[in-house]
Amino acid sequence: QVQLVESGGGLVQAGGSLRLSCAASGRSFSSYAMGWFRQPPGKEREFVASISRIGGTTYYGDSVNGRFTISRDNAKNTVYLQMNSLKPEDTTVYSCTAAPSAFTMRNDYGIHYWGKGTLVTVSS
Repeated sequence: QVQLVESGGGLVQAGGSLRLSCAASGRSFSSYAMGWFRQPPGKEREFVASISRIGGTTYYGDSVNGRFTISRDNAKNTVYLQMNSLKPEDTTVYSCTAAPSAFTMRNDYGIHYWGKGTLVTVSS
């Protein structure tokens, strides 16, 4: 089992930045690709970003590409999501995920573990 606990959400003005963290415990963190998803109100769940097991490969959803950066620190069992140039439409709960593949995670496939999420609110 892997437990994922997100933190770092909060209220920020449009154009601002936040950094989310996801701390993992349990089985070997470096055995999993990690990612972030979000589900805006009234919309389908959306892939945000994923990163390979050693961090050499990253993928981003179209709506965040160029504004968000995913990274990981395997020594600290933590994955991060740096969010810049935030927009009101980025407002929602962000959930951390763990899966065997960063590539297939893009399609919401093969995800083994989910965190409970952290709320990000961007005011206009």
